[in-house]
Amino acid sequence: MRWILLLLLCLGLPARADLDYQLKPRQIAAGTWLLEGSTDNFAKANGGNIVNTGFIVTDSGVVVIDSGPSKRYGEALRRAIAATTDKPVIQLLLTHHHPDHVLGNQAFGDVPIGALAGTTDLLRQQGDAMAENLYRMVGDWMRGTEVVLPNRVLEPGVLEVGGHRLRLLSLSGHTGADLAILDENTGVLFAGDLVFYERALTTPNSPGLGVWLKDLDTLQALPWKQIVPGHGPVATDARPFAQMRDYLGWLDALMRDGAARGDDMAEMIRRPIPERFAGISLTRYELIRSVSHLYPRYERQQLKPLDGL
Repeated sequence: MRWILLLLLCLGLPARADLDYQLKPRQIAAGTWLLEGSTDNFAKANGGNIVNTGFIVTDSGVVVIDSGPSKRYGEALRRAIAATTDKPVIQLLLTHHHPDHVLGNQAFGDVPIGALAGTTDLLRQQGDAMAENLYRMVGDWMRGTEVVLPNRVLEPGVLEVGGHRLRLLSLSGHTGADLAILDENTGVLFAGDLVFYERALTTPNSPGLGVWLKDLDTLQALPWKQIVPGHGPVATDARPFAQMRDYLGWLDALMRDGAARGDDMAEMIRRPIPERFAGISLTRYELIRSVSHLYPRYERQQLKPLDGL
């Protein structure tokens, strides 16, 4: 009997060992560390680690930006921070409510979890459904993960922490409640999912692409030195902004023209992707999703002149 139990234990070890995010923080500025995720889609192979998270080591302690896609990720993030600095984690800031950014919150139950009021509302409304969907997509990586709501409301302005001036911006183009964080000490801009780079943007909660474009103007005008997108590589120049504007402009024109012609959604999702976007990950996949999210609005706009008939 003992050898059977030992065999079962050994057979179980590889499966558990495979569920390791192997997070490796990379220093990108003084006291500032990045954990860069894949630009692929959610999958069991990556455990949902498709997001950029980060942390700032201040004189008072560590400020964490986004908690990742699962309880397991959040716990791995805490271990990675502890291996980097002996300073305690003192707060977690959430850029928005999407699951890849907030479902690691359980690992930070001992510190204030700050978010815009709108982010908390959206997570309260949508969190359980998003978590269930992620369970279906990545499986055992999500085991034990539950939605934990923020417990501190963030307001736009300057948050001073341990000698760092963190400028908090309340924007809305991606979800309706989007926090961007500029560390004025280092010039690192944590843009959240207001900026995707080399990865097609997602639109499930966007109030409109025009709103998003205005947010990009606001962010680019800041005195940043490095941009940390929500997804994709860090940049020290304006290429992420240029790529975002180009992509958003194309997406808007595509759907506007399609609605004017009376094209249906099936026709829209088959439209060719411009060659200049060939290197951007998941363009076809996200075009299909964006058409489903946004195209009905464009169609309704075309119908407005008929309302008086």
